[in-house]
Amino acid sequence: MIEAQNITFRYPGAETAALSEVSVEFPRDAISAIVGESGSGKTTLMMCLGRFIRPAQGQALYDRTDVFDIPEHAFRQRLGMVFQKLYLFPHLTVLENMTLAMRHAFGRDRRETDQEAEAMLERLGIAEILDRYPSQISGGQAQRAAIARGLLLRPDYMLLDEPTSALDARTTDAFAEWLRSLKDQTNFIVVTHDILFARRAADRGVCLMNGQIASEGPIEEALSRLHLNEK
Repeated sequence: MIEAQNITFRYPGAETAALSEVSVEFPRDAISAIVGESGSGKTTLMMCLGRFIRPAQGQALYDRTDVFDIPEHAFRQRLGMVFQKLYLFPHLTVLENMTLAMRHAFGRDRRETDQEAEAMLERLGIAEILDRYPSQISGGQAQRAAIARGLLLRPDYMLLDEPTSALDARTTDAFAEWLRSLKDQTNFIVVTHDILFARRAADRGVCLMNGQIASEGPIEEALSRLHLNEK
């Protein structure tokens, strides 16, 4: 399990803390959505969980161990992240983008990683984009490719930052269904301001307001306590 324990974080020069004494657990076998308005602390919490920033107070824990006490290489295999900017290299095909880290960071054989990537794309229903470049695929396909790249490392958790920000409503609905179909692959934690998407995709909700937990629990229960405008 991954959890935040009494996390406080303040950006340099900011008058108020981005997060203030936030404690919350993200159980396995569930898609969790971190929701809230712009500036509520959603992405900051995700960055703390993902060990990209260190809290001024409190800890992000993975199986009761501070994430900063886990060797970097081991932690990155257990927890993957897909940023809002997908970071797909434009000069590489989808297949090449997917296998680059496995070959260069983890020393895997190219033939073996290519076979695994092809099998993953087939499993996820997007085998047709294998040899295409990022400029030749849609926003929805690019999101799927970025997630597929992360899943190749078989992480225990995957963090997704605003995965529907560039998608239209119809594509967002299809993406939510697709994400739920992957629950047997890993445990997702999704940052989103899109309440409709959170309802369709997530099992649990963590609602932030002004850097603090406003509500949490089963998705409908968590959202019912928070007044947010639906996208």
